Formats: sequence, C-alpha cells, structure tokens
Amino acid sequence: MRRTERLFQIIQILRRKNRPVTGRELAEELETSLRTLYRDMAELIAQRVPIRGEAGTGYVLDAGYDMPPLMLTTDELEAAVLGARWVAARGDARLVRGAEDLIAKLSTAVPLDLQPVIMDSGLVPVSFRKRPEDSFDVALVREAIRTQKKLDLGYADEAGNITRRTVWPFLIVYADHIRMMCAWCELRDGFRHFRTDRVKQIDMLDARFPERVARLRKRWEAVREAERCRKATRPD
Repeated sequence: MRRTERLFQIIQILRRKNRPVTGRELAEELETSLRTLYRDMAELIAQRVPIRGEAGTGYVLDAGYDMPPLMLTTDELEAAVLGARWVAARGDARLVRGAEDLIAKLSTAVPLDLQPVIMDSGLVPVSFRKRPEDSFDVALVREAIRTQKKLDLGYADEAGNITRRTVWPFLIVYADHIRMMCAWCELRDGFRHFRTDRVKQIDMLDARFPERVARLRKRWEAVREAERCRKATRPD
C-alpha cells in the first residue's frame, strides 16, 4: 500500500470507530509496523488533520472532519458497486432507481484509472430463489420509519386470514428472497415481523408513534438476544 493510500485508510478507520483506536490496532489492520504507523500519524497531524491522542492511549478523529469526496480505494469502490447492484436486484422501485443512479454517478466521478473497476467489475450478486411480489410500494415503509409515523395494515397469515394491525415500523430486513418489516404491533403489544408480500392493505396514519426509532431497535435487539440465550441454555 502506498503511503498516500495508507494515510487515507487511517482516517477511514478512525471515522469507522466510535472509540479511541490504539496504534497497535491501526498497525495490525494496515499490516505495517508501529514505527511506520507513528510516522504516518505525525504526518497527518502535521497536515492539520484533527486527530487527538498519542501512542499507547489511542487516537480519535474529531467530529465534523471529512475527507475529500470520492477518495475511494479499489476495494471500497468494488464494495459500493456490488452493494448497489444487490439493491438494484432486490430493492423497491425507488431504491432500484437510487442504486442505478449511484452507479452512474460513481462511473463519472471517479478518476479514469478507477473507472474500469465499475465498468468491468467481476462481482455480480446472484439469487437462486424467486422473490414474491409486493402488493404495495415498500418506499412507504421507509418513509414511515424516517418520519416516525404509524402504519395501518391488513396483514395475511400463512393460512390467508387477514387481521388489522397498527404498527410502529423501525426496520426493513432485505433477505435474499423476502423482505420483512420489523415493527411494534399495538394489537399484540410486542415486536412482530411482517413479510411485505403478505401485506394486503397499508396506509400511513397522521399519528406519530411515541418511541424513537433508535430506541425501538435497541429494545428489539435486546429481546432477540434474550431469545437466543434461552435457546442456547435449553437441555438437549
């Protein structure tokens, strides 16, 4: 790795972490020596990159700092293109357009020497299962999550029986062959998962749900973790 690439990678690692990162951690991820890492840190600080900390205690990048746009490595660019193609194959209509537009923008914005990474990429997502079609635009759920609005559902179970639900959506799970909306269900007074292809009717309500999306996700993760622990401790 060239030194310039390594300096940008150090900034990227610090941006990715939400805690101080020791010089040893940085050196291991960059596959370089501590001596080289300390020289790189001194160079970044000399270039007025707002890094706080010192050898042995950890480094932190001050909030608000950002690198110049599209300073991407080959691996980062391939990851972005592969992810966009996966979304283009599985997302709702608006996400598909967004993914296609992203690839087009990357194609025109990256330097000439990186354009073949996009145009001739050897990475393609493949699905061997047919995904059921949704009866509504899933973009409505994404909007409800962003605006913290309740949704009114007509939802069919496996037998086709339909129940009315008022839910607080906080997450959409994109699996290979289905999409699921994770939400708090007022009818069941608990977390439930709704396959989007079984939603027969959906309306966004004017009412906002009272709990923040981040808090709902945290509680949902705690419930899932508790369930995993219970299953792990059951006798054979």
